[in-house]
Amino acid sequence: MNRSISVLAALTLTSSLFCKVTAAEETHKSPEKKQEQSRNPNIVLFYVDDLGYGDVGCYGAEGVETPNIDRLADNGIKFTNAYCSAATSTPSRYAMLTGSYAFRSGASVLPGDAPMLIDTDQKTLPSMLKEAGYTTGIVGKWHLGLGDGEVNWNEAIKPGPLEIGFDYSYIIPATGDRVPCVWVENHHVVDLDDEDPIRVSYDEKVGNEPTGISHPELLKVGADEQHSGTIINGVSRIGYMAGGHTARWKDELMPYRKLWKAREFMEKNQDNPFFLYFSLHGIHVPRLPNQKFIGETDMGPRGDHIVQVDWLMGQIMEKLEDMVVKENTLVIFTSDNGPVLDDGYDDQAEELLGSHEPAGPFSGGKYSALEAGTRMPTIISWPQEIEPGESDALIGQVDLLASLAALTGQQLKGNEAPDSRNVLPALLGKSGEGRRELVTESWTLSLRQGKWKYIQPGDQPEWIKENKGIDPGGGSEPHLYNLEKDIGETNNVASEYPAKVEEMKKLLEKIEKRGQVRPGID
Repeated sequence: MNRSISVLAALTLTSSLFCKVTAAEETHKSPEKKQEQSRNPNIVLFYVDDLGYGDVGCYGAEGVETPNIDRLADNGIKFTNAYCSAATSTPSRYAMLTGSYAFRSGASVLPGDAPMLIDTDQKTLPSMLKEAGYTTGIVGKWHLGLGDGEVNWNEAIKPGPLEIGFDYSYIIPATGDRVPCVWVENHHVVDLDDEDPIRVSYDEKVGNEPTGISHPELLKVGADEQHSGTIINGVSRIGYMAGGHTARWKDELMPYRKLWKAREFMEKNQDNPFFLYFSLHGIHVPRLPNQKFIGETDMGPRGDHIVQVDWLMGQIMEKLEDMVVKENTLVIFTSDNGPVLDDGYDDQAEELLGSHEPAGPFSGGKYSALEAGTRMPTIISWPQEIEPGESDALIGQVDLLASLAALTGQQLKGNEAPDSRNVLPALLGKSGEGRRELVTESWTLSLRQGKWKYIQPGDQPEWIKENKGIDPGGGSEPHLYNLEKDIGETNNVASEYPAKVEEMKKLLEKIEKRGQVRPGID
């Protein structure tokens, strides 16, 4: 599928996508609304957590089968050169939703009580699509902060997703291993008893509930010291929580909660173009799959969680088919960062791995500057427009905002989504050409340009290797890899190509300094 097309052909493609009109159903809506509905597809962004390049069947997984995800690839485009923006969750999600690299705002992994990270004046993916006539919703993991200071979980919680463009939100505030362990629907904690108010602290213990340190005998799964705060549902978490007992989630029921709300959102809005950001918590720790999936693999909870993710993918696709909107729905399947096995809980992910390779052919993983940290399994399907195939076009999740703006006829202003590029022809399989260069973020910054990968020098964080068993990549000297010859990044050739190192160093510095203004296309 890596065929080149001319600029004229690309312009013709974009024009045809904008102008395409199919027969609209008879509804109460105005003719103008019917025309917009038929022109713009529904969009479902299926965003998995900590899923590695090699964790999916069609990307070479062993020990676990993912028939629903594989079917999506059979009917869409499987990308082999697609990247998230960062090797950890918060900055990756920030960049995807804002079209701005996370280092510009100093974004890092947030605690569960952090204030809202995205400025409510920023252009975001949901706010752009809302302006294009979409109804927008998020179901699942958030992890971008809530409120404008110290959060009071017992009152209206804002700003949050609704203030940056979502019409509906049903979220967990951060991650499953962090308090508070509650669902927040729009601005309020779900099922909260006013007589049992919530208190949360990441600095000191609140309340008198047992912790993983004080009562390890109560745990379903052992945890390290960092994850040994308040025990909720038999699992000790990061941080301390008191109160809110009727509102606390059950980890094993999470997939059904999310699926219920996602189906409800799609069904309610099927007469309009909708955007659903279906943001999974799995396969992030703690890994407690539903009973339905326990024992589906020989890899323990992590493998079973992958099966659970695949089942959820299948359920969403079935719902789209039942609503007779599947043909005109753009489905994007990807992950927020690379894989990790030991991430704080003793769930035997390493011991039961067998021959399975979560990172596929790459080195590193979550937290790492190496390829496995940010090169993601990525599949895009749109039956009405996309011909099945495979593409090695260089694309990034940061490009979704500009590309979907082009698809829906929206214009971005000079200070909006400064790092997002319109790679729509590549996303739809009409061109094998994507970006010329792309920045990824871990403990340092890396620059991908064609076959070359440059890792900015810096002091490696020792904890990535010592605590997580993952090679952080890079080091105190510049690192340069030829990915065409060395996909595993085993041979640093910086000393052999000093001119290339200097060129990429200067380009990365230029990208870092250019600030919040949209430059020319990279």
